[in-house]
Amino acid sequence: MISDFWMSYPIDDRMVEEELQTEVRVTSDDDNLYISAVCYGPNNYVIKTLKRDAEFWNSDGFGVVIDPVNEKTNGFTFGVSPAGVQTEYLVTGLSTRREDPEPGQTPRGLNVAWDNKWLSEVTTYYDHWIVEIAIPFKTLRFDESKTQWGINFFRRDVQTNTIHTWAPVPIEFNETDLGYTGALEWEAPPKKTSRNFAFIPYVKGAGSKDFEVNAPLDYDFQAGLDAKVPITSSMNLDVTINPDFSQVEVDEQVINLTLFDISLPEKRLFFLENSDIFEDFGIPPMKPFFSRRIGLDDEGNPIPILYGARLSGNATKNLRMGVMNMQTMETELFLPQNYSVVAFHQKVLARSVIKGFFHNRDAMRSEEPDYNRNMGMEFQYMSANGRFRTFGGGSKSFTPNLNKKDYFYNTGIGYNNKNISIYSNLAGLGKNYRADMGYIRGQEYYDAERDTSIHIGMNHWFTMGSYTIYPEKSEKIISHEFNGRYIYDGDTTFSLLNSEAEVGYALKFASTSQISISYNHNVINLLFPFTFINDEPLPAGIYRFNQAELKYLSDQRRLFSVVTGVAFGTFYNGTREQYNFDVKYRAQPWGNFSMNFEQNNLKFPELYGTARLLLIGPRVEINFSRSLFWTTFLQYNTQDDNFNINSRFQWRFRPMSDLYIVYTDNYAVEFWGPKHRALVIKLNYWFNL
Repeated sequence: MISDFWMSYPIDDRMVEEELQTEVRVTSDDDNLYISAVCYGPNNYVIKTLKRDAEFWNSDGFGVVIDPVNEKTNGFTFGVSPAGVQTEYLVTGLSTRREDPEPGQTPRGLNVAWDNKWLSEVTTYYDHWIVEIAIPFKTLRFDESKTQWGINFFRRDVQTNTIHTWAPVPIEFNETDLGYTGALEWEAPPKKTSRNFAFIPYVKGAGSKDFEVNAPLDYDFQAGLDAKVPITSSMNLDVTINPDFSQVEVDEQVINLTLFDISLPEKRLFFLENSDIFEDFGIPPMKPFFSRRIGLDDEGNPIPILYGARLSGNATKNLRMGVMNMQTMETELFLPQNYSVVAFHQKVLARSVIKGFFHNRDAMRSEEPDYNRNMGMEFQYMSANGRFRTFGGGSKSFTPNLNKKDYFYNTGIGYNNKNISIYSNLAGLGKNYRADMGYIRGQEYYDAERDTSIHIGMNHWFTMGSYTIYPEKSEKIISHEFNGRYIYDGDTTFSLLNSEAEVGYALKFASTSQISISYNHNVINLLFPFTFINDEPLPAGIYRFNQAELKYLSDQRRLFSVVTGVAFGTFYNGTREQYNFDVKYRAQPWGNFSMNFEQNNLKFPELYGTARLLLIGPRVEINFSRSLFWTTFLQYNTQDDNFNINSRFQWRFRPMSDLYIVYTDNYAVEFWGPKHRALVIKLNYWFNL
């Protein structure tokens, strides 16, 4: 039995008080790793939901972090709440500074989409709760020669707003950081068990009607298969045939007041396991690979996929590899496309990585050459303690008739300790660089007068820094953070395209509430006429404007909580007022009821118009049990002229096997009327062999 857990947040220099300590026991047999924990403390738990994988990081819970390869490159997290709700994640070796996740969000470096079968049970008492976990070895990917695994245990106690770990983790890093695990010593390491083959067939029936083209009611029946085939104990092959993602929740809409398209997160499960192998290149606004470019059009509508195959995992203890091939079907608007991706991460030194990739998109049945190829390499150095990192890399694209100025480069440096966080990167590309499987923000401009898009070459410089003070004698305040950032976008000669300077202050309370204020100054060289409200486009030219913003997040432990903010300032040659209000009521543990409201008032000189842009999104989530859920999500967006209803019923009748009933409805806002309506019934079943 081990105990003596350490505080990791909001302080990291002492052990946890005896009345909140945790006792852990570990054993095993030929098939499973068993973990039990006794978590002491009063039973006033915060349980946000009964739904698997949801809201774990904002609820009470116990978790284990396992690094079976013990190379600090990737691992697993298994967690259980006092209500017995399970969660499991893949953990990447990329260390990032701790950030309190906003409600509903997951800390960076964790992949929420990974699912597998394991067992847990919980019993609660008035002064403690007990959790027992059984993790099949065939669920893990490990090296049989390793007699030592990296492991850590953590506990989240929401009422005291504290995080405890067995192996100490500095306050500036998350409790899942693979650089701060303890050791699990094996007298004899576990042997390979039977291979964990999984086959997940599905059947789907749907009825839909497109009112915009007055189409008749359309009926569709579809079947397909997903399979997980272990190649080795640490390498997995995922195969999908005629995949369907109709059960995935719709994208959360946003009001976009930038010059460029925004990137929305990937939610399709096939693309998410080991996704960091493929996606961890470039910098956040410039990514050579972004999986939403496969099987989705620019509006997020699905393009049918014929098949997909993806091999990923640890080829050796230091080498992670990913190989993927996908084929889309031909539609009225799109030629069939074949997508191939190869990527590798070779660990060097203690926590550093050499990475490389090759991407190929090839249009089938095209009369003219229609392809895009991209290849590149990066080196990322990270110190053993994760506090210092630097990186650099470059890539080149190959596209018909675009033979020069087709480069991309990126480099950066950062440092973190308890009080100081500094980071800076510089990236750039030529006007003929293309990444058809990527997301490159700022390269493509829209000319509203000529109704066309223009690609340019550019350089992007981003710098940020913060200083955090943790008052030692205050019981109510956790930290004061003073922060700032500077962004400069220039063309290939570094002439101004856009700059933004921002300073801010954030105050975090022990009650989990927060207050932040910020002020930013923007200078934008508008290269082409552009409109935000479909009136007369703003003329090209240089615009200077400023904005001040105030945000408040209330005590998230309460059944009733709010996140609100207000911003005022100038905007191009006009003014902007922004109001945000997100209110949530938790009927613990069975229900969550929320309303998200955002309003932007834009006022330009008379010629260019005025507008009030509204985004209203009520959500109702009912958890009838840990296996029966109903969620309804509404979105009213005047900018996109759309009112959307998405109602989803899910019954998990066996582990990892589900019945979904999904109803979606879209209406035009300006001239009220239906646009598209659909009802889908989908059944999938998880077979293990």
